[in-house]
Amino acid sequence: MAEETAKLAADVLIVGAGPVGLTTALALTQHGVPCRIIDRNAERTDKSKALVLWSRSLEILDDLGGATPFLAAGMRAHGASLYGNGMRLVQANLDDVDSPYPFVLMIPQSETERVLEERLAARGVHVERRVELTELRTEPDGNTATLAHPDGRSELVRAAWVVGCDGAHSTIRHQLGLEFAGSTEPNDWILADVHVVGPLAGDELSLYWHTKGILAFFPIAPGRFRLIADVGTAPGLDHPHDPTLAETQAILDERGPGGLSMKDPVWLAGFRINERKLVEYRHGRVLLAGDAAHVHSPAGGQGMNTGMQDAYNLAWKLALVRAGRARESLLDTYSSERSAVGDTVLRNAGAMTRVATMRNPIAQELRNRLVPLIASLEFVQARFKETLSETAIEYGSSPLSGEHRGLTEHAWLLGGGVHPGARALDAPLTDAATGAPTSLFAALVGTPHTLLLFSGPHHDDTRVAALLEVASSSTKPFGDAIRRCLVMAAGAAPRAVPPSVRVLLDPELALHRRYAATTQSLYLIRPDGYVGFRGQPADAASLRAHLERYLVPATSNDSRETTDVDV
Repeated sequence: MAEETAKLAADVLIVGAGPVGLTTALALTQHGVPCRIIDRNAERTDKSKALVLWSRSLEILDDLGGATPFLAAGMRAHGASLYGNGMRLVQANLDDVDSPYPFVLMIPQSETERVLEERLAARGVHVERRVELTELRTEPDGNTATLAHPDGRSELVRAAWVVGCDGAHSTIRHQLGLEFAGSTEPNDWILADVHVVGPLAGDELSLYWHTKGILAFFPIAPGRFRLIADVGTAPGLDHPHDPTLAETQAILDERGPGGLSMKDPVWLAGFRINERKLVEYRHGRVLLAGDAAHVHSPAGGQGMNTGMQDAYNLAWKLALVRAGRARESLLDTYSSERSAVGDTVLRNAGAMTRVATMRNPIAQELRNRLVPLIASLEFVQARFKETLSETAIEYGSSPLSGEHRGLTEHAWLLGGGVHPGARALDAPLTDAATGAPTSLFAALVGTPHTLLLFSGPHHDDTRVAALLEVASSSTKPFGDAIRRCLVMAAGAAPRAVPPSVRVLLDPELALHRRYAATTQSLYLIRPDGYVGFRGQPADAASLRAHLERYLVPATSNDSRETTDVDV
């Protein structure tokens, strides 16, 4: 079939309908981007697979239509305990994580996919199953894909953009000839999704360090757990065999706390750990996400969450570029930002795996003595929880992160406020128009950038009017790509606030304190909930210069010819 007869598939063709592909489609539809999603499998997985949704991922799902169905389908765990030498070495409680979701949600991947697919279908997008991409040809202005259908039909389609979410053995990655650099961890591992009888905590992760390896339990449902254990150095390159229930019970008896028995296995499997990653996630008009771009140890349960957050980062950028509201170079920041996150996840997961699987008795004894001492330090515990919950992810070195500091302002000089590139922080607020309680996170739900205008603890109509003028002159050229919120101390809203500006009251100044807004300040929050720019004092010229680096003014297409963001 000639290329010119290819049909338009959609603006975006998503290949792979696991959690990452489904999140990509959901986020794109939220931004109004038509997409088509295919998967070569006949149905979604029925396995538990990736079990964990961390705090940051739940925040994202809340923005994409609400987290409630996921909470209903899963089970909350509030921490983790690490045991060794017959005693508890470390206990980490997640109840103080700075998030509306201060816990880890244990939910089988099959359920995560079900909720995502149902939500996507409600938006009119259905997964095309048993449809496989067999060939991909890329051009500067789009892509031509050959799709094989279950009835033997071959379909040639055009797509302006292709997003590869097709897993660790990605066809798209192979079609592009990309190097998936990394290595295979030397140990064999076993996995068991089983029912456990006996005294085992059902609301936390339980890990046991033993001289012969690690044993870990992850709760799935009351009485049901995921068990993972390493079983020694792999004897060869063949895929490790799937264990029997008896073999798994023997490892449990040897390494566990005692008094536990297993029954009714749902899934038993042997596996090996690969640690591999692409250098670049963008290749022209093809973008890769999730396991197609990075695979690593399951330690920390970061894999699926990292991929879903890849999708969330990509969607708003692709939507703005497609609409002509941003320069195409904005998509390069998807690769740079998320590749850096992938590097960190790979490094942390690999380090946790190596510490857990060390075999030298002296090293094990030293580990078992040092880890409790280090973990008892308050700042270490705080950082560990932030890393696990993925609330610590930030893009401080991104070209999309900037700030303006006045010569006489000192609130940020010693590290105060929320840094450019960091995740926005929440606080309770009041809607001035209705008097209803709300929060910053609730105000951020949706697709535009949000410009927060802090009046400072002391304000008057004149100062607020000046602040509103700064907002208008700097953001007006970008139209509805930026919404504005005036955050004020308690009191009557000032006169002459434009109806397009939402007024939020901060009666206890909690949000002012979190953002170190000791005087009039502004914060630009990206559509994915990260601080893109901050200014104290509020300055129109610096904010507009920042926005013009990647956004296109809505009033003039000619402005697209100005200098792109430097990536």
